[in-house]
Amino acid sequence: MNEVTENNLWGYFQTPQKKASLLKKTTAARNAAGHRVKSYRELATKIAELQFMNRDLVLMFRGQNGDYRNSRSNTTLKASLFRSEAGQTTPPSAGVLIRRFEQLQRAEEQLIRSYEDKKFIGRERLQRYRILRWAILQHYEVCPTPLLDVTHSLRIAASFATMGANTDAYLYVLGVPNLAGAITASAEAGLQIIRLSSVCPPAALRPHFQEGYLLGEYPELLSFNDKQLLDHYEVDFGRRLVAKFVFDPVKLWSDPNFTPASNVAIYPTPGEDPLLDMTSKIKASLV
Repeated sequence: MNEVTENNLWGYFQTPQKKASLLKKTTAARNAAGHRVKSYRELATKIAELQFMNRDLVLMFRGQNGDYRNSRSNTTLKASLFRSEAGQTTPPSAGVLIRRFEQLQRAEEQLIRSYEDKKFIGRERLQRYRILRWAILQHYEVCPTPLLDVTHSLRIAASFATMGANTDAYLYVLGVPNLAGAITASAEAGLQIIRLSSVCPPAALRPHFQEGYLLGEYPELLSFNDKQLLDHYEVDFGRRLVAKFVFDPVKLWSDPNFTPASNVAIYPTPGEDPLLDMTSKIKASLV
């Protein structure tokens, strides 16, 4: 995808920083340590400022309990299929990428069969559109895909960031084009945005509870050969980074008026979410 390059792009990415600063290149935010906030109220206030200042963009959020860097010490936000192997900062090898694409294809085939067997709503669309299959496989963590999980809910993203975090937690703000329907494709940005609630059947609670979206390349990278047309840095969603916040996972929720979403709320059980039960079986069969 292309780097976010709107004129007068404003961001938060360092401490101290009393107000949003003009961001000339996303590498300034990616290379910085992050802007430290002390409470959820402070975080929400600064997000409101960013949305007002960056009025030509829609802001999406991603929470993590670690700030992962590439070999140039820039924050990297890659789709799971393109991430480095555990403990490494260099891009995955050709052999690794080929295996991941092959596994993804097997998972897609099983998902189509399972959808048909369950008679889920939208199975015709699922057969027709690969991006919908990727969206479900990614959100339910079946296998690596070319998509990145984000959310439109600040509270959900902050809850993910603090879940299981022992030290600092991080929240990333990404700027995307204005949304138009279930799938927004922007040739100018080289990006597509998928709204999960419009992709998954109504019985699948998890995407609705998480207010989930997925980001992907446009046009889609359908195979290893397609990926070869792009450099590794071009498939890094860090190129859409507007702000990076860092906070203490306990102190963030110290105000009783602002509480995190619980694990049960974010992750419904298989009995409550039939899609989770189905995708878990697909994941087990891929091992």
